Amino acid sequence: MVATDHLEKYSLHQLHLYQGDIDMIRQWNEESLDHRNALLYAMGVTEADAQRPVIGILNSWNEMNPGHFPFKDVIAELKKEIYAAGALALELPISGICDGICSNTPGDRYTLPARDLVATEVETLAELNMLEGMLLLSTCDKVVPGMIMGALRVNIPTVMFTGGYMAAGHHDGKMLTLTHTKQAYAAYQGGKMTKADYKAIVRSACPTPGACPFMGTANTMCATAEILGLSPFGNASVRSQTAKWHDLGKEAARRLVQLVKEEVKPLDLITRDNFENVVRYMMATGGSTNSILHIPAMARMAGIEIDPKFFDEISAQVPWISAIYPNHNSYTMEEFDRAGGLNAVIGEMLEAKTIIATAKGMFGTVEAMAMDRRSTDQDVIRSCSDPIHPHGGLAVLKGNIAPESCIVKFAAIPRGLWSFSGPAKVYESQDDAWHAMLNDEIVAGDVVVIRYEGPKGSPGMPHMETFMAAVLGKKMGSDIALVSDGRFSGATGGLAIGHVSPEAYDGGPIAFIKDGDVIHIDIERRSLTVEVSEEDFARRRMGWKPIEKPATGYLALYRKMTSSAHSGASIYWDL
Repeated sequence: MVATDHLEKYSLHQLHLYQGDIDMIRQWNEESLDHRNALLYAMGVTEADAQRPVIGILNSWNEMNPGHFPFKDVIAELKKEIYAAGALALELPISGICDGICSNTPGDRYTLPARDLVATEVETLAELNMLEGMLLLSTCDKVVPGMIMGALRVNIPTVMFTGGYMAAGHHDGKMLTLTHTKQAYAAYQGGKMTKADYKAIVRSACPTPGACPFMGTANTMCATAEILGLSPFGNASVRSQTAKWHDLGKEAARRLVQLVKEEVKPLDLITRDNFENVVRYMMATGGSTNSILHIPAMARMAGIEIDPKFFDEISAQVPWISAIYPNHNSYTMEEFDRAGGLNAVIGEMLEAKTIIATAKGMFGTVEAMAMDRRSTDQDVIRSCSDPIHPHGGLAVLKGNIAPESCIVKFAAIPRGLWSFSGPAKVYESQDDAWHAMLNDEIVAGDVVVIRYEGPKGSPGMPHMETFMAAVLGKKMGSDIALVSDGRFSGATGGLAIGHVSPEAYDGGPIAFIKDGDVIHIDIERRSLTVEVSEEDFARRRMGWKPIEKPATGYLALYRKMTSSAHSGASIYWDL
């Protein structure tokens, strides 16, 4: 049970706070507090328990997302730990979408906008319910950054517990992940795989709950939460549903109550150094291109400015030292975990002084985060003195196609493709390009341009991973390139350039490229250009109107309010 003096403190808080005699995070008056308590009593909360600080467990558990499904197993023990530490935990459900569920459907247009929706939910639940603290339960691509965005705006004591990674699948002795199902479909459609083998791959790709076990957006964002300082050390690279995962959840719950007692808020500790460390880690591990949308959007909620140029500056300073799928053919989070995981990467970076050791978070400093670990498998996690490549795994390109910026994950591209030129083959949607790929209308040497898939053009900026998976399934990953104002899954492989800004809908140059225009890609020179003069571009712009793809409800609102991909693709960018 809770200590008597702790209960007495909160009893006094409730009885006298309206008189202004106690400085607490939340400012209640007697009437409003009693009004709240009357409603809590209706649900079985006792008068004694109503005197405790209320911790909101913002739980994204649902039955449509394997990354969030494990939270059902841990919620009771989290509540128990919080109660034993002296607070009252109340569960509040929140959206927890899975990008994979809606892949290659119109629903994919909602995945990126869902991030800002989640941020709104966190803010609303915290402020409306006057929570004293929040335990955020999240795992996947848009939910983790959305929750962090909301938490930084609210700025009350907060920790996040992420759901752990999924086991890798296997079929015929080969490693599988979710993205292999798309490649298998293209191979099956092209007559290179039987239907039975294709269906077997679908059945075997995702054997357990958890985050997809590749270096995609989910695992990149879970790492972000830990490096920012919101998650317990080791959380980002632990297998879901294991005893260690359960123990980390309990640690998160206990630490949160301590933070509430001490009134320690995220922005008391999280500074630009924390966000810089996230970018540094992402470069060292070849993290997801979606990070260039999410990290600036999260940082902006803390009043910190980060732009794509900053990512490229850090890329030049930090060596790429760890590769798992899609940056490696067979290694997954399982091998990464066994080699020491995130904490070993941090240890290697500390030794090389490529990360800021003194940055603080809710669980301690980055130096403590390493837990004195170093890599136990130099094939999976190398030292910074013997890197895979001396520069980080992402590159920001510019040129007359993308005057602001665009992004490429060159960690997932064979070095021989870092320079590529060819004629443009233009499509106004991913669906058109995908069918063209399946029907063999795209040939070796083409630079495929998929436009009007940006934040406003789609609207919603869906993934272009279905097209690239078809390219890989057709065994043409070394033969063609893709340039798009859409974005990619973290698991996308091949020469795929996304986030072209300005996007086609805003009249960016990508809107005026024509079939046959020769496009040049040079990753080492950070260049993306097309052989079209400014005079030709000016002529092509005359009388232009953007393609208006249908959008109602939230998507219409998102189109109206969102910033560009260069600026985080967020409705909250201008706050």
